[in-house]
Amino acid sequence: MLNPVIDEDGAPFWEFTARGELRIQACAEKDCGELRFPPRPCCPHCQSFAAEWQLMSGRGRIWSYVLPHPPLLPDYAEQAPYNAVLVELADAPRIRLAGNVVAEPGARLDSVDPARLRIGAPVRVAFTEIDGVAVPRWILERG
Repeated sequence: MLNPVIDEDGAPFWEFTARGELRIQACAEKDCGELRFPPRPCCPHCQSFAAEWQLMSGRGRIWSYVLPHPPLLPDYAEQAPYNAVLVELADAPRIRLAGNVVAEPGARLDSVDPARLRIGAPVRVAFTEIDGVAVPRWILERG
C-alpha cells in the first residue's frame, strides 16, 4: 500500500490519527474559526496564520464513491473490487475526506460488498495502521 506524504502543515493531522483522534485544522482567530482541509498555514477566509486542531466526532456520510477497475496499481490489484469514497464529516459538512469503507478496523479494502455502498450512507471513522501511519478508514453504520 502507498502511504500519504506527510508535510509540515499536515503533520499534526497524522499525529492525532496515531492517537485515534480525527481532528481538523481550524482558524484560531476569534472572529473566524473556519475549519479547513487540507491543512495549510493561512486561513483562506481571513488570512490569519493562527490555527488550532478541533476534535471531530468521527461520523459522516458517503458523499461520493467509485469502484476502481483495471488497470490498477499493483499494490491494489489483488484487493479489487474495492471502493474509494469521499466522506462528508457530520461536524463539518464542507470538509470531505478521501478513504475506503471497510468491514472493521484493519480489514482489507475489499471487505465490504460494493452493493452495500450508497450516497448518503452513514459511516464512522476507524483507524488502520499501515507501515507506521494510522490511516482513516470508514465503517458503515446502520441508518
